[in-house]
Amino acid sequence: MTNTIMNDNLEEYDNSVSYDIENNAYVGEIPFLMEWASKNRGTIIDLACGTGRITIPLAQKGLNLIGVDLHAGMLEQAKKKAEELQLQIEWLEQDCTQLNLNCQSPLIYMVGNSFQHFHTNESQNMLLSSIHAHLEEDGIFIFGTRFPNAEELLQPSTEEYWKTYKDVTCNKEVDVYTISNYDALSQIQHYTTIRKFKNADGIVVDETRTHISLRYTYPKEMERLLYENGFDILQVNKDWKGTPISNESYEMIYVCKKRIYEKEK
Repeated sequence: MTNTIMNDNLEEYDNSVSYDIENNAYVGEIPFLMEWASKNRGTIIDLACGTGRITIPLAQKGLNLIGVDLHAGMLEQAKKKAEELQLQIEWLEQDCTQLNLNCQSPLIYMVGNSFQHFHTNESQNMLLSSIHAHLEEDGIFIFGTRFPNAEELLQPSTEEYWKTYKDVTCNKEVDVYTISNYDALSQIQHYTTIRKFKNADGIVVDETRTHISLRYTYPKEMERLLYENGFDILQVNKDWKGTPISNESYEMIYVCKKRIYEKEK
């Protein structure tokens, strides 16, 4: 998450404990990332790491990690969890478009569709340039972003049910709904997320609303973007199992290799 575009786009992350309850069950990226991590030695960098959803499990497998995020509250939750598990992870509050880590890494990754938080061409370029500078020679950058198919972009602008989960902090079941509005000129989807908290009788007793805006980048656009910022694409998959991308995809998972410019040789 970056200072340049994210300060007005952080509502969804303000309650880090509830965020964990709602999202921590998904760790599908771990086997794929472990496969690539096993090919490299050195410190791995988790960008937009949040509360350490992936950082912490990878550290538990013996990897050396740095977690970077802009949101102080999310990082505090990550630190607390790591300390309880007696894990040594370096957590840094930094703007991902202006990284200053004093190190280079063989592997940098960004999961959770965080790439979509970079709304402008300038911020995307700054992000990739910053990552390029912090990768070792032939270093690998892995990230995922939602695939801009018609179903994804043309979601209803009316309230639509998404999922239900149990929030143990208040001992209530929560029904989650979304409202979506896509701006085709900016390629940004504006989401309102509605959480309806129900008591033991199934009656809604509280409701919250948060807003988040996410940019969609098309595959050919991404090819040019990565190439112009010094990356060669090794793989494009539709999921974290390594399945090749198709028109029916919901995600685009990119594995990129740092290209060394002539002036750097």
